[in-house]
Amino acid sequence: MSSESCPVDFGIVTQPNDIGSVPNLIKELDAGLSSLSGGGNGARHEMLIKARTLTQALETPRETMIKHCWAQTGALAGLNFGIETGLWKLMAKNGDKPQRVEDLASKLTVDAVLLARLMRHLAAMGYLKEVGVNEYQTTNFTKAMSFPTVSGGYFSMTSATGASPLRFHEYSRKRGFKNPADAQDTALMYAYGTDLDTFSWQRSLGYGMHFNHHMGGYRQGRPPWMSADVYPVKERLFDGFEDSPNDALLVDIGGNIGHDLAEFREHHPSHPGRLIVQDLPVVIGQIKDLDPAIQRMEYDFHTEQPVKGARAYYMHSILHDWPDEVCQRILNRIKEAMKAGYSRLLINENVIPDTGVWWETSALDMVMLTLFSSRERTQSDWHNLLEDMVGLKIVKIWSAGNGVESLIEVELAGEEGSSG
Repeated sequence: MSSESCPVDFGIVTQPNDIGSVPNLIKELDAGLSSLSGGGNGARHEMLIKARTLTQALETPRETMIKHCWAQTGALAGLNFGIETGLWKLMAKNGDKPQRVEDLASKLTVDAVLLARLMRHLAAMGYLKEVGVNEYQTTNFTKAMSFPTVSGGYFSMTSATGASPLRFHEYSRKRGFKNPADAQDTALMYAYGTDLDTFSWQRSLGYGMHFNHHMGGYRQGRPPWMSADVYPVKERLFDGFEDSPNDALLVDIGGNIGHDLAEFREHHPSHPGRLIVQDLPVVIGQIKDLDPAIQRMEYDFHTEQPVKGARAYYMHSILHDWPDEVCQRILNRIKEAMKAGYSRLLINENVIPDTGVWWETSALDMVMLTLFSSRERTQSDWHNLLEDMVGLKIVKIWSAGNGVESLIEVELAGEEGSSG
């Protein structure tokens, strides 16, 4: 590239991104060590961000580019290969001892040369420990990859949909670089030449259950909305519940295979009323291990809600899958079923701050952008959707902490005094 065509000196490509910040970052990391033992996740997250910033400061732009284009894509190839062949389960079963590639390859009936190449790169990237020639030990990460709730996301969110973000620039260019808001015209549909939505596309490739596992895995380590630290369930739901054998306490709309209601029962085993999980027949049919006390109901949330006058209707990460116009139709179905002065709608989703967004939240917004033509929403976005477009009333937004979905409590408009 000629110097006339670029506004900066080409020499920056091989210079550290921000070497001047390194001494202060090291001091801040050192000072933060004492807070790790008692500071909880907040202290750990702060250290994590500083460590990432330090790495980025030391990297040159060339190294960052190679990391993105070669190293991370190659690591995904190796990680997915390990899931497909059962490598991570085998290594976890073998324990913490050094494990030879030849022995692993023999057990898995895979080519030892191929396995050696993949494991070598994963060790170079820090995902495995190299202890000798073609000999490796597990890490906490690879041990965790033996759980479907961790590994499931790799197939459903990289193998099945990875071309969507990688070709988003093409999709965007062909549509005049406009913010997408059409659920029938997504970057995923463009990238794969399909008219299927993301969920149908994943299922068509055999990754539907992997996505279900991913939904159970990404929320691990986060405070659930029904914990006392987030939402006062007794005061807001149990008190005033019209208790009779057929009354529904909580209807989980689009609840997948029942993760949230199972967790709700763990926190509140003596709850009154019925718990109902609703989803499409293909999803409900995949439920295997769910407490029989939780009722399973086949339901499409674009149609009339069959459960009328429930104490609470609940949606976890549903509305972010859809642009506002579709959300409006979904919400109107719930609104029609709600009982004035009694029913609540609980929306468990991100509320993006105006500044200082947590990286997991912005990352999920990129998923919504490139797979669904939808988005994560700010507080003003939620007020516009729920109050201005649908005519509901936001009672309160209950925060669960940095980077964790909030619980947006909603009621029918005009219910003065019912939110106390």
